[in-house]
Amino acid sequence: MAESEKRIFTKRLPLAIRLVTSSRQELALGNPVALARRKSAPVDKKNVPFAADKKRLTAGWETFLTGISKGKTVLEFHAKRNIFVQGDLAESMFFLDRGKVKLAVTSFEGKEAIVATLGSGEFFGEGCLAGQPLRMATAISVEDCTLTRVEKPVMARMLHEHIGLAEMFVTHLLSRNIRYEADLVDQFFNSSEVRLARMLLLLSHFGNESKTESVVPGISQEHLAEMVGTTRSRINFFMNKFRKLGFIDYNSREMTVHKGLLKVVRHPAKGDSYDE
Repeated sequence: MAESEKRIFTKRLPLAIRLVTSSRQELALGNPVALARRKSAPVDKKNVPFAADKKRLTAGWETFLTGISKGKTVLEFHAKRNIFVQGDLAESMFFLDRGKVKLAVTSFEGKEAIVATLGSGEFFGEGCLAGQPLRMATAISVEDCTLTRVEKPVMARMLHEHIGLAEMFVTHLLSRNIRYEADLVDQFFNSSEVRLARMLLLLSHFGNESKTESVVPGISQEHLAEMVGTTRSRINFFMNKFRKLGFIDYNSREMTVHKGLLKVVRHPAKGDSYDE
């Protein structure tokens, strides 16, 4: 990278870092610390960076992928298929064009934990770029998926040669890091009811400013139990409770998430009611 390009990249880097001030982060955190920050330092919506908009990021990745002629493969996977397995050689990364993918880690004792569920417009397997020799998790298609596989040398070269691409990449990694930190806080300090509500909101890409209902393609209660870290019976209990309160509607094919579910994350429950 030329010296002039380095200076430009350094100036633009704060654009990615400002992502942490977006309202989306507050929903992801879902804890008193985030809410206190929101009251003391409100976000200026006019200054929220466009780079943080998922649609723009997705369009940027699609433009980048279109420009690759070699070292790229488009793949189709049916639901519940392994894309790669924990312990496989890490020689490429994947861009998710359509569908959902879960990343699961299995212990030596055979216990499995879901560490992330990714949707269209996201990438995974980027650990290979940091020298990771083997896959640390298993990537499994939750539903029918279309993926673009990019070889490690090609991706590394493109990141060095294209400032805009490197900017998008850093922005995406910062966003994901915030999400993982929030997941850890959520697991330690929130009840299973709050964790489930937060997970449903995140799966539906329901931001704090969302007004409309969001639809989540069919997802099993077993899958939700693994993600939340509780039993299926508890998931079933809270799902019925949320539906009774009008926070969600669901059938075997899809689930509709209503804005009222935000009350579960923002305010403690008192019986079957939530404070405004």
